[in-house]
Amino acid sequence: METIKEKRTLLSVLAHPDDESFGMGGTLAMYAEDGTDVHLICATRGEAGEVAPEFLEGQTSIAHLREMELRCAVDKLGITEVQLLDYRDSGMSGSADNSNPEALINVPQDQVAKEIAEYIRQIKPQVILTFDPIGGYKHPDHIFIHQAATKAFYLAGDPAFKSSNPPYKPGKLYYHTIPRRFVRFTVRMLRLMGKDPSKYGKNKDIDLTQIVSQDFPVHARINYKSVKGKKDAAAACHASQGGGGLPRGFIKWVLWLLGIKSEDQFMQAYPVPGSNMIGTDLFTGIED
Repeated sequence: METIKEKRTLLSVLAHPDDESFGMGGTLAMYAEDGTDVHLICATRGEAGEVAPEFLEGQTSIAHLREMELRCAVDKLGITEVQLLDYRDSGMSGSADNSNPEALINVPQDQVAKEIAEYIRQIKPQVILTFDPIGGYKHPDHIFIHQAATKAFYLAGDPAFKSSNPPYKPGKLYYHTIPRRFVRFTVRMLRLMGKDPSKYGKNKDIDLTQIVSQDFPVHARINYKSVKGKKDAAAACHASQGGGGLPRGFIKWVLWLLGIKSEDQFMQAYPVPGSNMIGTDLFTGIED
């Protein structure tokens, strides 16, 4: 079995265009600027996302538009390569897209895990990042990819899995988590304003009360203040998904008040952390 190599390589395994920017984009940009080879697997083209008609002028489809936005964001973040798995966006829970036979959630999970594992063997990342167990906000595709990426992490190093590349064991697996302080604050504010926090978002399909009911430990915090401009530029690429609406004014002040600044946080899934210390570098311990 091949083991850890000297060149730093990081792989992020996500579900849709914009996941890489709206979520862990700061971390990806920071490591890319530091000279790390940063790779991205994106499982779908986000064709179930809502897009205003003006964004589709001159475009052949929502999928084509969102892929173009993704490639724009990848360039802004400095990502080395993006690999599209070519599955269909499943949409939010309860939507008609869930029942499409080509939707990601209707594909055998082992099939997707094997594709990811093959790519892991090919590029040999020391660190792999993906969603937390509830997919951040319980999006079906996010949860599916969390499970498939976790299976792939272990499968890549398993000699019993036969592929065109030899077994390779990555060093670390992390799950990106949403700061619960901000979500709890948002739930309280919505209730004070007479709004239902279980029906949040543009389409009222995000249940914030379910998100705050499940918390995860934080083992690493990555400060990306030095590359915040790159994260913002990548988010702006996803204009059809509201990417130009960066936090300003009151929301920016609230984030500062809660201590949620230019920082991403991660739960370490492998190896099991040996202490309660919160790391500041996802590669710590691998070189040792």
